Amino acid sequence: MSTNALPPVVDAETWQRHLDELRAREKAATRELDAIAAQRRRLPMVRMPDYTLEGENGPVRLADVFEGRRQLIVYNHMWFEGKEWQCPGCTGFTSQYTRLEFLDGYDARFVVVTQGPIEEALAYKRRVGNRMTWYSTANSPFGTDVGAPPGGGFAVNVFLRDGDTVYRTWHTNGRGTEQLSHSFALIDLLPYGRQEEWQDSPEGWPQSPTYSRWTGSKEIAALYGPGTA
Repeated sequence: MSTNALPPVVDAETWQRHLDELRAREKAATRELDAIAAQRRRLPMVRMPDYTLEGENGPVRLADVFEGRRQLIVYNHMWFEGKEWQCPGCTGFTSQYTRLEFLDGYDARFVVVTQGPIEEALAYKRRVGNRMTWYSTANSPFGTDVGAPPGGGFAVNVFLRDGDTVYRTWHTNGRGTEQLSHSFALIDLLPYGRQEEWQDSPEGWPQSPTYSRWTGSKEIAALYGPGTA
């Protein structure tokens, strides 16, 4: 497709009219997202077994992963045994989170859990410059039980702690994780969008195979890994 494709040029009044039409849809979408969040707050929950994960300092109970907070978000990072570079989508997604202290004010924490053995997982975390706290579920059924089995996909799970009892309150995977990312939100604002073939774009807009513009894990390591700060 042409890289010289341009939107039509109009006068300011016409542009404002089109923007206002789009804004009405954007506002409706915002209200719908508010309604979805309200429904999410009313979801029932499931009591979890007393899992033990592996952390940087050894075994840790799931209830203790909260570190005293009541709410916990877990990103289940894909892991493929023996691979130097793990899933670029997971690597790129979790590399965005460098300042999570704001969650303290909401009595919450956000961590990574992966099927990789803890030493390998921590080595990968350092290699790609990840700033989150990582845990391993290699010796626990936790990952499998929350939709992220060995060799399987990624997932996001949310938990609520009441004393030493942990409950699972929410789960998503696939494109459901996009709402947690700032990268697609920014890219979708651009005139050309994600430039992927599946997207509905005007004739002549630049489009490429899905994932082809994503930053690879090796490139992320070069950008954020040791010695790059």
